[in-house]
Amino acid sequence: MSLRAYVRSMRKGRVIAAVIIVLAVVAAIATIVATSQNKTPSASSKHHHHHATVVSTKCPLTDLPAPNGKAPQREPLAVKIGNEPAARPQSGLNEADIVYDTPAEGGVQRYVAVFQCDTPALVGPIRSVRWVDWHILQVFSHVELAYVGGIQPNQDTVASLKFIDNANAFVHFGAYEQNPDRTMPDATYASPATLWKLFGHHAAPQPIFDYTTGPLPAGAKPTSSFAINFAQGTNVVWQWDASTGQWVHTYSGVTDVDALTNQPVTTTNVVVQIVRYTIGPDSEDPEPNSGDVESQTVGSGRGWVLRDGEEIPVIWHRASPSSITTYTSATGQPVDLQPGRTWVELVLNTTAAIPGAITP
Repeated sequence: MSLRAYVRSMRKGRVIAAVIIVLAVVAAIATIVATSQNKTPSASSKHHHHHATVVSTKCPLTDLPAPNGKAPQREPLAVKIGNEPAARPQSGLNEADIVYDTPAEGGVQRYVAVFQCDTPALVGPIRSVRWVDWHILQVFSHVELAYVGGIQPNQDTVASLKFIDNANAFVHFGAYEQNPDRTMPDATYASPATLWKLFGHHAAPQPIFDYTTGPLPAGAKPTSSFAINFAQGTNVVWQWDASTGQWVHTYSGVTDVDALTNQPVTTTNVVVQIVRYTIGPDSEDPEPNSGDVESQTVGSGRGWVLRDGEEIPVIWHRASPSSITTYTSATGQPVDLQPGRTWVELVLNTTAAIPGAITP
């Protein structure tokens, strides 16, 4: 099925508004500041600055050395990727700087994969937008969001937001392709290089996490695995691989694989945030209990940071939608991340309250 045919089928029962918005070109020159490779930013600076300082020789969203020694001067690209069992294995997850694992309606999970330093050949399957997406992404001064439609109120909202370049597949047909080996709605893919060409230039983002390679705070303890039972078919177990220094993403112990490289899906850091939520007024489909899950990522709550083969109980803090999220230990000590890629697991407070749902 062509994407045009898919769009026509999705339009039944919906009104697809063709909205052309004038995007403001943000002329910003990132300040290049020499910082310590051991910690970015300093412990004192994080309490006085909204964002950390961009370091041009490092990837801003991982703190790792940038390709060719210089971070790409482009905005982050956030791609909405399906994560129900039929959507697996996904392509491109290992090239994402950050992956947000977000609850959706009906007990399914959806990813928001954020790319900036690396350019995978193809990412997907790409799915529809949700309320939580732009609330997570407002931490960036400017970001491109790639997705395939969604309920009309969500599409309209994204199209109206000035900090988002709206790469909706219903508008930018030619930037997407259909994988003949996959079945709709899990067949839409795109090349990040193509998506980045859709809009004008924006500067590289500032970091949204604090990093350190120093000693871990009190309360850290070694662990070989961390389990989150989101729902049937999505029982995530992160397993520590000391030989690679990475956490391996598994489902009930079966290794998840990135279809683009046929390699295990891994990450350097795992952040678990327990969040409150509400159910939005608009249904995603005619089925019962299909309202949009609006995870509240502003405020504070319990969680864990997994890094270096250890788990650290934390309290997460985010003052406003445009603020970064910070983490503190039980004694109030800052808990930073190891330089590298990061996955953020959003766990609904009702899920976390179920005995055995989280097994640290």
